[in-house]
Amino acid sequence: MQKSISPPLPSTPTGRIRHRRRWHSHDVVPDVSKLNGSLLLVNDQNKYRSMRIRTFSSLWMLGSVILILYLGHLYICAMVVVIQIFMASELFHLLRRAHEDKRLPGFKFINWHFFFTAMLYVYGRILSQQLVNTVTSDKFFYKLVSGLIKYQMVICYFAYIAGMMWFILSLKKKMYKYQFGQYAWTHMILIVVFVQSSFTVANIFEGIFWFLLPASLIAVNDVAAYFCGFFFGKTPLIKLSPKKTREGFIGASVATIVSAFLLANILGRFQWLTCPRKDLSTGWLQCDPGPLFKQEYYTLHAWIPQWFPWKEISVLPVQWHALCLGLFASIIAPFGGFFASGFKRAFKIKDFGDIIPGHGGFTDRMDCQMVMAIFAYIYHQSFIIPQTNTVEMILDQIVRNLSFEDQEVLYLKLGQLFQ
Repeated sequence: MQKSISPPLPSTPTGRIRHRRRWHSHDVVPDVSKLNGSLLLVNDQNKYRSMRIRTFSSLWMLGSVILILYLGHLYICAMVVVIQIFMASELFHLLRRAHEDKRLPGFKFINWHFFFTAMLYVYGRILSQQLVNTVTSDKFFYKLVSGLIKYQMVICYFAYIAGMMWFILSLKKKMYKYQFGQYAWTHMILIVVFVQSSFTVANIFEGIFWFLLPASLIAVNDVAAYFCGFFFGKTPLIKLSPKKTREGFIGASVATIVSAFLLANILGRFQWLTCPRKDLSTGWLQCDPGPLFKQEYYTLHAWIPQWFPWKEISVLPVQWHALCLGLFASIIAPFGGFFASGFKRAFKIKDFGDIIPGHGGFTDRMDCQMVMAIFAYIYHQSFIIPQTNTVEMILDQIVRNLSFEDQEVLYLKLGQLFQ
């Protein structure tokens, strides 16, 4: 008899027969609702933990800023410069690759050469008058500073040319694309980041008020958007930043505009904040407040109930300008943050840095501040400063353009005219 030959079993990659697992009645069925519940609990715990870390970091930054504000204009400018250096460091590091940097020793210093050259040029232009006013009483330092200011553009130009020559001499074969990419990246940082944030210093010397109010409005908008989105957010606002919600955006806009009107009234009552600084000293300021910071009284209408305690209200004229700043801070300035979010998505990173727990790097905190700083400067120059030439403005031009000896001659001649 012939034995029946059974057909061969299908082979598997491991040479073993796979058996499909059968379901038995004694097996435990996983509870999907419990799994989802535990996952939601973990997400909620992480969510609240992130909020605590972010809150503590914000309080720490707030305390530091208040201390620096108390110290005065020069210390605030130093704070801005330090923040700019940290921002530049974070952005320079973004496109660096360790392998290429090892083959180009010292190449990263070219980036910093261009950065400090730009700093010398921009701050030299912004603070030239303050420098002159600081050394007016000393003849030697007055001549030295006046000469440096006169030839500042030439000095900065040749410093830039030196950096360009340094860059060309550092070019290496098979590294051209990386090196020119770094060169272009450096200039983009200087234009988009450094130049915009430098207008903050110009605002500071016009009065700390014009630095503090715009910066505070961005902070209020950021905090209000975070908490409104945290508790009420349901509808996504923009694809670039999935955590941003329409509820957070609307709630932050209302809170920012109301805060602008109230903060302007509070901050506008302190001469330390409203007086412009004409030199680089650190002494206490006293000045005659301008018309924007003098109270105006408005009588409430007759339809106000008799039991209402206030029959009139006092408003500083600057509060109406503050509404414009608040409107910009709540609607347009957040697009600086959206730009940064898109930028981070392009480079597939979560934050620009990790120096501030819960917030990321300095660039993550300053994205909207840069947009706000340049708007505050333009608004102040266009709508706040009087367009007609005042006596003070004419004297500033005379001091800036005349030598020390010519100023003495002018002073004597003016004295003879009024004798």
